[in-house]
Amino acid sequence: MMPATGTGSGTWAQQCPLCGQRNGCAVAQGLPAAQCWCMTADIDPQALQRLAPAERGQRCICPACGSAQPDPGASPNRGD
Repeated sequence: MMPATGTGSGTWAQQCPLCGQRNGCAVAQGLPAAQCWCMTADIDPQALQRLAPAERGQRCICPACGSAQPDPGASPNRGD
């Protein structure tokens, strides 16, 4: 997930649109995008799909909502 291009230092920019908690966005805190947690994290694509279309690329989710969750229906890869 790339940091949102339209974020500012306001509360809206610092809240995860999925859970309402602080999103930890470095850009919203006035820091370089390279320092954001999302630049080195594996973001769950399904989490991004839960965002309203108008918020995609504009709002940042938090690490908890963005963490890739294993699919409970998937079988483990056993190297078959």
